[in-house]
Amino acid sequence: MSRDPYAVLGVAKAATAAQIKAAYRKLVRASHPDLNPDDASAESRFKAASAAYDLLKDPTTRARFDAGEIDASGAERPDRKFYRDYAESPGHPYQQARGFQGQGDPGDIFAEFLRQRGRDTATSGGEGFARGDFVARGPDLHFALEVPFLDAVRGAKTRITLPGGGNLEVRIPPGTAPGQILRLRGHGGPGFGGGPAGDALIEIAVRPHPLFRREGDDIVITLPITIDEAVLGGKVTTPTIKGPVSLTIPKGASSGRVLRLRGRGVPHPGGGAGDQRVELRIVLPHHIDPELQAFFETRRNTHPDDPRRTLFQGMPT
Repeated sequence: MSRDPYAVLGVAKAATAAQIKAAYRKLVRASHPDLNPDDASAESRFKAASAAYDLLKDPTTRARFDAGEIDASGAERPDRKFYRDYAESPGHPYQQARGFQGQGDPGDIFAEFLRQRGRDTATSGGEGFARGDFVARGPDLHFALEVPFLDAVRGAKTRITLPGGGNLEVRIPPGTAPGQILRLRGHGGPGFGGGPAGDALIEIAVRPHPLFRREGDDIVITLPITIDEAVLGGKVTTPTIKGPVSLTIPKGASSGRVLRLRGRGVPHPGGGAGDQRVELRIVLPHHIDPELQAFFETRRNTHPDDPRRTLFQGMPT
């Protein structure tokens, strides 16, 4: 027997659609078989969470479950009414005076209506549509996929495990952003009456990188430099998303100065790319030797300088 979907997702019956979606995403990350290869129970938890979310994400099926018309597996309960009875009930989700409610796909709701009418006709002998009289597109299926940072910006191919146990290859286009939805046509739920299958909609989450971060189409990195490189300038090597490149440090560079590498950022779909911004950070030696200390003591006495001298202008003393 299927478990109560609210209990599976760990949410209250009055939870909003956003709360249900957030709980599902959290469970997917914690139980996805690919992310938990050493956890034997991960796959069963993943399947249970997916089934629960599939039932609750659609306002129509959620309302029917709450009303006791279907069970946690989506199967019909006894003593069902016809669609016209539902439609005549004020406020019922099937009533369409103001259009479809929530974010459900009208095609999915209509397909569910046709499926119900076909079952009613076959089991009760009452009025209804014959099962083969209508053709409808299958429902879209929703998935969440976390990918490494460099796979998102450079593009890659990966595989996801479906709730039914199969797997599907997914191509991550270069420049994919967090939250972007990838649509795989024809990989959703099966159609009705010989209709086409729905699509698989995959929402991308991007794993943080220890070195790079993304700001729009720019890649940003903090690059450590030595005090002599800051004073004298010179050429150093900096990482980029496509490999190391040479970078010229100007003389007298301060911490926080930003140098720009044109075209080394996130690639654009139509060609070209953003930039890479390199923020310099002066790092002192781990050990200050006597020679270095003596040099700066002498310089402090002969070349006094206060970079904070303008901070207090116009402020009360």
